[in-house]
Amino acid sequence: MLQDIRKTTQGTAAKVVVGLIVISFALFGIESILLGGGGSTVAEVNGEAVSPVELQQAVDTQRRQLIAMMGENLDPAMLDEQRLSAQALEGIVSRKLLMQSAREMGLTVSEAELGAVIAGMEQFQLDGEFSPEMYKSLLASAGFTPASFKSALRDDLILGQVRAGLAGSDFATPAELALAAKVLAEQRDIRYLTLPLAPYLEAVEVSEADLEAFYRDNESRFMTPESVVLDYVELTLDDFRQPVDDAALQEEYRIRLDSYQYQTENRVSHILLQRGGGESEADFAARIEVVRGELAAGKAFAEVAAERSDDVGSAGNGGDLGFSAGDAFPPEMEEAVAALEVNAISDPVETDAGTHILMVTERRDSDPPSFEELRAELEASLQEREARVALLLAVEELRDIAFTADSLRAPAQELGLQVQRSEPVTREQRDGPLADPAVLRAAFSEDVLELGHNSEVLELGGDRFVAVHVQEHNKPALQPLDDVRDEIVRSLTRERARAALESAAAQAVAQLQSGEQSIEALATRENVEWQVELGALRDSRAVPPAVLQRAFSLPAPTADDSPIADYVIDASGDARVLQLVRVLAGSLASLAPEQESGLRQRIGSEFGALLQVEHEQGLRADADITVL
Repeated sequence: MLQDIRKTTQGTAAKVVVGLIVISFALFGIESILLGGGGSTVAEVNGEAVSPVELQQAVDTQRRQLIAMMGENLDPAMLDEQRLSAQALEGIVSRKLLMQSAREMGLTVSEAELGAVIAGMEQFQLDGEFSPEMYKSLLASAGFTPASFKSALRDDLILGQVRAGLAGSDFATPAELALAAKVLAEQRDIRYLTLPLAPYLEAVEVSEADLEAFYRDNESRFMTPESVVLDYVELTLDDFRQPVDDAALQEEYRIRLDSYQYQTENRVSHILLQRGGGESEADFAARIEVVRGELAAGKAFAEVAAERSDDVGSAGNGGDLGFSAGDAFPPEMEEAVAALEVNAISDPVETDAGTHILMVTERRDSDPPSFEELRAELEASLQEREARVALLLAVEELRDIAFTADSLRAPAQELGLQVQRSEPVTREQRDGPLADPAVLRAAFSEDVLELGHNSEVLELGGDRFVAVHVQEHNKPALQPLDDVRDEIVRSLTRERARAALESAAAQAVAQLQSGEQSIEALATRENVEWQVELGALRDSRAVPPAVLQRAFSLPAPTADDSPIADYVIDASGDARVLQLVRVLAGSLASLAPEQESGLRQRIGSEFGALLQVEHEQGLRADADITVL
């Protein structure tokens, strides 16, 4: 059936339809077609819908966080869309369950508290003061509107109440605290020395017979990885950049001058009054008149805003909301602002947020740059816009042609593209132009690898599209002995050296345990130093981690005070031979006040975390969750 589809999608009408769709995507954005105006959902949590937009925002947030955390060490596979979507959806479901639970408990956050939190955020402050302009600018760059940010922050604060309540509902009893102190504050006296691996490595000799025997017995270790040599065609935005004529630049300049960037801007202050839950209409109207009366009597607008405004975020700045070019505030406010003279006070203006009394404190006209100043920017913008349309049209044409072609040569020739050939690419390829997970999945798929078809045209991000065809399939094969000789020598040398070292360490432990030798005599014999740590705690930094971990895993010495001996191989391959001499149980009384407080907090935090997990599991078990 796949071949039938490939052979019957070549009609002119189909190409025209595809072309129109591509142009729409290029000019208006795919979101306007896929997401705009639709009522579709990707999941439901107890009847509450999860929209595609909500899921995509969560995916984008995860992607930004991964890129920021991992930097150059980021594995491209971690940015796989399906993987991120599954994780993001899981997080959204958990959040909605917790929010539903919080609403049932009647938890909420007042506007005053929300405004105080926003005003106190350092990222929104300039010279220690809340800056409305910085607030709006940072939100815009992060993809938020003030309303959506306040909604998300309100939910975060409510969820914080849920978590704090859960954490505060459990506590450690005196018996639990004493038991924890006994274990966590335990002290151990330790002696130890190091038997280095290096001398044992130098003593190992590997014969030709050893090499050949190891090679025969471990052939699976020396197989070449499966790989493919790919023919591929690549389309990028830069391939379609063309010179722009002067008339088009002049028209773009005219449009740019009409944009909001160069319109009149008004700096606005407001006093927001919101009707309280138990406040009557008459009382609310009276409160509005009090504000108007104070302003009419000559009281400073900033002073009245600080005392009377319900918008805590701006009240501390005299009600200042920053500049607007006519698009920052609700239409009702913008209409009133446009009609006001500077320093004039408006009549009450109603919006969804409440009742506003407005004042324009400054009005400025932006001087537009000259055509020559903007020429380079305009040219780059027009080039990119036109190139993106041409790119997407070419991509769709390549999809159409390559779908039925036996190779990429004919499609490339028809579109004037160059077929490139890759070096061998493995399933775990991590570098090179074709290391993208989407390319690897396609190259090793049944359709491309086994049936010999061209891949789909793959979008790799950064306006880069690729289609691949398998030119050569290299199945796993045994490498010649000479090619892996050095690897075998290293492996056998390390294996035998480690075995010899462990034997020596075990012998040393037996001598210490039997009392045949002291650790001091053993150190002298091996020509190494020995060390002692008295009263070592579980978090001691003076003792090597491997020694500390093994020492605290050993049982306490018996009543005859005979030390317990053992050894451990550390991360470097050296052997650490140790003696546990004495164990002193911890006690609550031995802890300093700050240590006891820290222990209480630690236990409470652990219990609270367990309680939160159980709470979320209970909500999920009782929930009606549907993934569509």
